[in-house]
Amino acid sequence: MAMIEVGFERQNFHPLKRKSALLLKLIAVVFAVLLFCEFLIYYLVIFQCNWPEVKTTAYDGEQASHEPVLKAMFLADTHLLGEFLGHWLDKLRREWQMERAFQTALWLLQPEVVFILGDVFDEGKWSTPEAWADDVERFQKMFRHPSHVQLKVVAGNHDIGFHYEMNTYKVERFEKVFSSERLFSWKGINFVMVNSVALNGDGCGICSEAEAELIEVSHRLNCSREHYPLYRRSDANCSGDDAAPPEERDIPFKENYDVLSREASQKLLWWLQPRLVLSGHTHSACEVHHGGRVPELSVPSFSWRNRNNPSFIMGSITPTDYALSKCYLPREDVVLVIYCGAVGFLVVLTLSHLGLLASPFLSGLNLLRKRKTR
Repeated sequence: MAMIEVGFERQNFHPLKRKSALLLKLIAVVFAVLLFCEFLIYYLVIFQCNWPEVKTTAYDGEQASHEPVLKAMFLADTHLLGEFLGHWLDKLRREWQMERAFQTALWLLQPEVVFILGDVFDEGKWSTPEAWADDVERFQKMFRHPSHVQLKVVAGNHDIGFHYEMNTYKVERFEKVFSSERLFSWKGINFVMVNSVALNGDGCGICSEAEAELIEVSHRLNCSREHYPLYRRSDANCSGDDAAPPEERDIPFKENYDVLSREASQKLLWWLQPRLVLSGHTHSACEVHHGGRVPELSVPSFSWRNRNNPSFIMGSITPTDYALSKCYLPREDVVLVIYCGAVGFLVVLTLSHLGLLASPFLSGLNLLRKRKTR
């Protein structure tokens, strides 16, 4: 009787062992795929990005001097979802993607300053105080950065509303979190940050308050022009959402809708005289030249929610020169294909262990044996 019981236990031992082996294989595959798609792929893709080279030697007459280089990142339209339109799964997926992309870029590329060119939030223009506080907390977690890295944020229409939706409360709420500074200087380079939502009122072009503030910034820039005489001027139309120029003034603009009015653009470019404009809002990349001299580059969205292939701009900037390059993030469709392939592999592996599907390896061996016997 005892021998019968032992034999029975031995018969049950092999199925249990096979089930445990299958479970371990499934866990290993799932862990490997998650690790790659949610962590390693960001390092693999962003590692291919390099800071563009820029001339660092400036000449004052016959004397040459070495200029310091500022490494700046420009991204736009993160659109953190709010409590009304954001499904929890959509919010989790897209915000995890942006957090991993941003943290990986900080670690690999080591920028000195990061500009976010508007539309930080998706529902800031109508969010309640409680929802706003929650959105800000999530933003600060996602875009956390070391103290030596500067983070500058420009308001967009989704943050404070268009000119007809905007009010003092929304503007002050935004500026309480992200500061109200318009002119930021570092390493001899001036960055003018302009929220163009306020620039186009109903038929008023640039309204009086915004105009007075811009004139004051223009006067401050004119004072610094004595030390940095290489400036250009343009009178063309500025498109985009936000702009950041690298020269003596780098201007992150946030436009009224798709483009600023021609009148507003001419005044901005006349007052600020940028060498370069970087803008957001359109979610896509586009390059135009104003007056044939001042280039404007529209920065694509940083989020999978707006683009399958998000990216950001890397700028190497000196007081007299600049160079830009685009850094792509992982494509969402590539990640989805990897997940679908992994699911298919798990199904085949499971069916093979259950004996419902012949092992591909064994099938291959059987085919080889049949050919040899012939």
